[in-house]
Amino acid sequence: MGQLVQIKLGEWRPVIWADSNGVFVRRHDMVVLEVERNMEFGKVISDTAKACSGKTEAAAGRLVRLASDGDLRQVVNNQMKSAEALKTCEMKVAESKIEMQLVQAEYTFDAAKILIYFTAEGRVDFRNLVKDLAKALRVRIELKQIGVRDKAKIIGGYGVCGRELCCSSYMKDFHPLSIKMAKDQGLPLNPQKISGVCGRVKCCMAYEFQVYREFSKVLPKMGAKVTTPNGEKGRIVAMDILKQYVTVDLGEGKLIRVKYPQEPALQSS
Repeated sequence: MGQLVQIKLGEWRPVIWADSNGVFVRRHDMVVLEVERNMEFGKVISDTAKACSGKTEAAAGRLVRLASDGDLRQVVNNQMKSAEALKTCEMKVAESKIEMQLVQAEYTFDAAKILIYFTAEGRVDFRNLVKDLAKALRVRIELKQIGVRDKAKIIGGYGVCGRELCCSSYMKDFHPLSIKMAKDQGLPLNPQKISGVCGRVKCCMAYEFQVYREFSKVLPKMGAKVTTPNGEKGRIVAMDILKQYVTVDLGEGKLIRVKYPQEPALQSS
């Protein structure tokens, strides 16, 4: 059993578990590690003061050392090379007339491989493009098709809330999202209101979804016919799930707001 740490691999790649290999690190430290026999760089994102022990054989990488000033200069140099490589790739894509939109490029720490991220409507046959790029760049090429959510994570930006995008600031992975999450929270099903900059349902729709779902279990259904504690009959037209209030339409424009279930329970008609 050894100590495992979470590493944000490279600049835009996933979070992995790595064997600390006896290297003492703290959160936010930059490190050099070995992943699939390649030298990589990354940032420690786990709290190493709270040791996570596990089978190091299952780790996706192994720490080699803390990043030195020379290592950090190499990372910056790789970033400049990536920008030049992306321009070359854009030229090759234009020549081949392939329907794909390049997003970003990133060299591994040892500059033995370059990862090129792109989006496309469907599957793309880029075998000839890879051959052309390998001749031009003289490194191993990995073209990686990503979705619009991944694109937003790489490019970054700010949401309508004014904060940096959750996906590009702190989220490790994407979680499943659906329109049902917004519906169950009583939010207006307006695509402009519930969609993020990626055009998909906002990630924050999932943050309170479980709470709303639990709280709504004790409330009557929207539109249900009920009898109020005063004996008046009506239909539920609105509800405040978190505050546990329901609005009942008694007809002729008369609406009442009833606390539920602290007050005598509404009776379904």
